[in-house]
Amino acid sequence: MPYLEEKYDVVVVGAGHAGCEAALACARLGLETIVFTVSIDSIALMPCNPNIGGSSKGHLVRELDALGGEMGKNIDKTFIQSKMLNESKGPAVHSLRAQADKQDYSRQMRRTLENTDCLTIRQAEVSEILVEEQQIVGVKTCSGAVYHAKAVVLATGTYLKARCIYGDVSNPTGPNGLQAANHLTDSLIKQGIEMFRFKTGTPARVDKRSIDFSKMEEQLGDRQVVPFSFSTDPESIQKEQVSCWLTYTNSETHRIIRENLDRSPLYSGVIEGTGPRYCPSIEDKVVKFPDKERHQVFIEPEGLYTNEMYLSGMSSSLPEDVQYAMYRTVPGLEKVKIVRNAYAIEYDCINSRQLLPSLEFRKIKGLFSGGQFNGSSGYEEAAVQGFMAGVNAARKILGKDPIILDRSQAYIGVLIDDLVTKENHEPYRMMTSRAEYRLLLRQDNADLRLRKIGYEIGLVDEELYAQVQKKEQDIEREIKRLEKTSVGASPQVQEFLKCHGSMPLKTGSTLAELIRRPELNYFLLKEIDENRPELPTDTAEQVDINIKYEGYIKRQQQQVAQFKKLESKKLSPDFDYQLVKSLRREAVQKLNIYKPFSIGQASRISGVSPADISVLLVYLEQHHEK
Repeated sequence: MPYLEEKYDVVVVGAGHAGCEAALACARLGLETIVFTVSIDSIALMPCNPNIGGSSKGHLVRELDALGGEMGKNIDKTFIQSKMLNESKGPAVHSLRAQADKQDYSRQMRRTLENTDCLTIRQAEVSEILVEEQQIVGVKTCSGAVYHAKAVVLATGTYLKARCIYGDVSNPTGPNGLQAANHLTDSLIKQGIEMFRFKTGTPARVDKRSIDFSKMEEQLGDRQVVPFSFSTDPESIQKEQVSCWLTYTNSETHRIIRENLDRSPLYSGVIEGTGPRYCPSIEDKVVKFPDKERHQVFIEPEGLYTNEMYLSGMSSSLPEDVQYAMYRTVPGLEKVKIVRNAYAIEYDCINSRQLLPSLEFRKIKGLFSGGQFNGSSGYEEAAVQGFMAGVNAARKILGKDPIILDRSQAYIGVLIDDLVTKENHEPYRMMTSRAEYRLLLRQDNADLRLRKIGYEIGLVDEELYAQVQKKEQDIEREIKRLEKTSVGASPQVQEFLKCHGSMPLKTGSTLAELIRRPELNYFLLKEIDENRPELPTDTAEQVDINIKYEGYIKRQQQQVAQFKKLESKKLSPDFDYQLVKSLRREAVQKLNIYKPFSIGQASRISGVSPADISVLLVYLEQHHEK
């Protein structure tokens, strides 16, 4: 019996946040691409929290945008509230976070995919990868149809052998009751791919009409909205925003949870997968932080045209009756009605240490992967991995070297490097603390860091690249002007300093020296700076940060120079570390498993100590290897 056979350049399996970015990147680079999804209605689905960005995640979205990705543009079209987090702290940890209209976000992303040249959307379940002599040659669907391809990107999210669990209820479905993908795992294992079983969870969705908001604290968006995308006109997105709300659990909530822990599948052994440490369920919080009297609960709207509200901070897998009991102890939720139960979801994913830094599998050429399938958590982590996997799949087909961002270039580089070099026994979450050079890797300068790379890839056009070049020139010119422009101790200047709680001048001072004072900044100095040019707000912000934090930035640039030295000392992927006699046994084992490409990467492998790195450096010197 004949089966359908089709040919494409790239097959993308999954149309979540990773799959969308992978498919768009490949198609926009001119490759015939097909993206598979179990449901076309679930393209770019947000099955958990209704927001994009947040601490460190906002950095990822802006970096993705600078490189030519889609997520930032899409959230700018569909947000209902936006806020810059951590503004009371330094610029290194400022992060954008926007509440999305979930349905609109998915709808707009689907529209983008449907109207992209070279891109085909196909609703079908991929059941098998086709490999010949360690080279991917295509995929097969459950219907038996074969799709030949030069590269395949796996972005299956939380769908592989998924099951949703609360109490003693276990449903063999993907998120939101969607069909699970039950066949692909066996094919991957057959090809020698090591799989993990991870889990994550989500809170209940409740009816807005059953909430008493008078008992909660209103959370407003920013008056002046900063867009995620560098190509979005800031004035075009200033609009009326929807409020979120803050309330708290209490001792009664915690009592109900403790008394029902034996009914929690998380503690009874029903759930086998490992959950995310940094996004714990409410029962985990109560158990692990017994002295904490209350936990925050943010009430977040799921969209403009629905009454569903998301109870952020109270994800759970407790039974249905316990969910009702505990939620109704929270101020404002005493009469709450649940629309969708909270649940935990278990799914298959890979051991990401099987991947090269390009996100290609070490053992199977042309097979790439991204997103939660790689053992990470979060929409943003998924999107950037999908993008990089798609870009590198395309470049492999086009005969070009992969694009690999290092830890000093981007949060994306930190994320992928952590995934491929460290032992991750739980879903990986990006955090600002993971980035050693976070003062340089700010969300505000992602375009200055990465636009050029996006242009060289071919996903940023000439006009956008010219804009960032002009921005660089404007920043440099203005900093030089401020370093050279002096002001004296005139009555106007002294009065200005007094008004802003700053010490009066005894002698002249440059404007740059005044900006370095903690209580002053570039924007305030406009009052006494007569020759100031008109600069866009984002350009002026760069001028302020670069002057104010100059000393810290230079120190971090020196650290990066040292880092680059170690990264430049290359290691052969075929080298046998048993030849290095002074290495500890654990280091030999780990290095032979990972086969790092540089001394820098070797230094980040768990089980390889600084002493081992010193031994390796001596060995390389003796054997004149670079």
